[in-house]
Amino acid sequence: MTTIDERHGDGARGREEPRGEVTLGPVEAYGPAVIALEQPTAALSRLTGSKAANLARAARAGLPVLPGFVIPSRAGDDPRALREAWQDLSYGGTRPLVVRSSSPQEDTEESSLAGQFDSVLDVRGWRDFRTAVQTVLDSAHRPDGSRAPMAVLVQPMLTARVGGVVFGADPVGGRADRMLVSAVRGGPDSLVSGAQTGTNHWLSRSGRVRRTEAPEAGSPLTRTELFRLARLARQARQVFGGPQDIEFGFDEDGRLWLFQSRPITAMAARPARGARLLGPGPVAETLPGQLEPLEEDLWVAPMARGLAAALDIGGSAPRRLLRTTPVVTTAGGRAAADLRLLGAIPPRHRWLALLNPAPGARRLGAAWRVGRLTSALPGLATDLTADVDRHLTELPPPAALPTPDLTVELRWTRAVLVSLHAQEALSGALLPEQAKARTAAGAALTALAAARARGVPDDRVAATDPVVLALTAPSLRGNVRLPGQQGTAAGSGTDGYANADGRTYGGGYAKTDGRTHSNGYAKTDGTTAASPRPHPPPREALRLRIRWVQELQVRLVREAARRLALDVERVGLLRWPELTAALDGAALPADLHDRVPQAESPPLPDAFRLADGGVVVAERSGRRRGEDGARGVSAGRAVGTVWDGTGTRPPDAVLVVRTLDPALAPLLPRLTGLVAQTGSPLSHLAVLARELGLPAVVGATDAVRRFPPGTRLTVDGTTGGVDTWEGP
Repeated sequence: MTTIDERHGDGARGREEPRGEVTLGPVEAYGPAVIALEQPTAALSRLTGSKAANLARAARAGLPVLPGFVIPSRAGDDPRALREAWQDLSYGGTRPLVVRSSSPQEDTEESSLAGQFDSVLDVRGWRDFRTAVQTVLDSAHRPDGSRAPMAVLVQPMLTARVGGVVFGADPVGGRADRMLVSAVRGGPDSLVSGAQTGTNHWLSRSGRVRRTEAPEAGSPLTRTELFRLARLARQARQVFGGPQDIEFGFDEDGRLWLFQSRPITAMAARPARGARLLGPGPVAETLPGQLEPLEEDLWVAPMARGLAAALDIGGSAPRRLLRTTPVVTTAGGRAAADLRLLGAIPPRHRWLALLNPAPGARRLGAAWRVGRLTSALPGLATDLTADVDRHLTELPPPAALPTPDLTVELRWTRAVLVSLHAQEALSGALLPEQAKARTAAGAALTALAAARARGVPDDRVAATDPVVLALTAPSLRGNVRLPGQQGTAAGSGTDGYANADGRTYGGGYAKTDGRTHSNGYAKTDGTTAASPRPHPPPREALRLRIRWVQELQVRLVREAARRLALDVERVGLLRWPELTAALDGAALPADLHDRVPQAESPPLPDAFRLADGGVVVAERSGRRRGEDGARGVSAGRAVGTVWDGTGTRPPDAVLVVRTLDPALAPLLPRLTGLVAQTGSPLSHLAVLARELGLPAVVGATDAVRRFPPGTRLTVDGTTGGVDTWEGP
């Protein structure tokens, strides 16, 4: 058998090996009892398992692989051959061995099954060797009762000075032009098990260090050793045809050894170059919650058109861009705006922007319009709000509208929201800011306090003082709540907010005597006054009308749902064209009853980009870790309930543990998120989390104590953010 010294080398020795497995004839039902890694049949994964087959291919290519032998999954019963192989490799029992699993189902391009089968270290003596082999074979029994085909890989036990994992690409950052090395003192087993956090190095393809994160003073690896690891990763990529996840070790003599090589099975989502920078920004003030598809069409689409019109008038963006790029969009059902179009962030190249004449020419062409608009805007806002109030006052209750008129009113609400949003945006940009006391929210809080002092129930307050709607967000499900409200949500009745006598009026904004007023403000004693409240500033008046029109839309849609024999949740799953077509007599979509509401999504990051499939990827700030040192190891975002792994598992469980124990792997498919106080982004459990698309965070200081079972959490596997979540 080849000795360690004969096998060792950092590079392929001038041999070109095929990237596929060695092609041999059909394998018999029962093969030999032992196959040495040097033999061609060792490269057959269906016989020796993926782990051993990969090592055999690496060894044939000249990579530094320890010698060893494999007990195939279909081995014949030949105790003599097995004992001879053990005797040869262990030097008659004087050298300790490593007995490892090697199943055809692990270390594949589809799934690594990292850490799912047993390995036994430091095996000494024939009896202990046979026990270790049986331990590995017994680990082939899966939690679901099935049994994986299992071969057993046997190699010398190497005492490593430094060990760890090198990825030929950065799976956490989703970058193929970077390598990620994580190393600890000693062998790699403590790193991949999650028991120890390694020193992380990000390398270029050539081995140049781009960034280092060390949990302790100094790195266990030298620059030369990092360069050798980068070379090993490049060579393995060439041998296997793609970037590899490699476990390595440096012995006391400084020799580098490859312990395991498998494909990288999961890369974090990465936005395309030039992807838009988005964020909730100011739109979250109007639409803070998660929206259903119909709510997106009713409220996000008009907002996007209105803001685009305002930006066009102000000359802030080229018209061509505004026509092709929505100013406001949704991610996970939550509204987000294009931060660059709104001017919320500075241009990428400020000095180049100064040299570009296009923005200046645009603004110069718009200056005359904006100058005239600034003086005319208050009057335009007054006219628009008066038109909206008049329409709301004259509108009959939704139940009294014929179906064609119901459709007309729904179309009117979407059209008028465009104008309201455009003028509200221009008012905010061009008119002086008003004192807080004169805002719609300030007036609403005053009205709410006065109504509660009179004993008016919260679900009746809007009938007497519709200005309080400024404190709520629209929802077709009627689950809006006033500040400090307990119990039943306001607006949960079938007709929204009803008047004190049980009747609704037009837009639903009426005095207690049943009469409505064009300005929407009413005295509680049922009498009119020349000026019941100070006239609100234009922007605040427009904001309030936006909210009133949205509430009218809620009532119109609820009535449409009643006529279509749909419940409110089901109608929210329609798109706008589908709803109007159904009201015009067309059939409902055939798959409507198969549609399900999307799962609750966490709040959006302040700034993010979208990757393929609409995946939210938070924009990384200068700080690489969370505030408490937490680190994201598996990209994704989720909101769920803390579970400690004992007792009843919540349906949206976020498992919070001290360390990433590989024994937790069977729990991962049914989790919403994973948080650990310690661990490495390259540990086995982190690899499995990435394969499953499960958001995972490690290094969350004192997480077990800070987040007891039952706590609602948001988990961001990109930024490492872990925060309590109170809900919308």
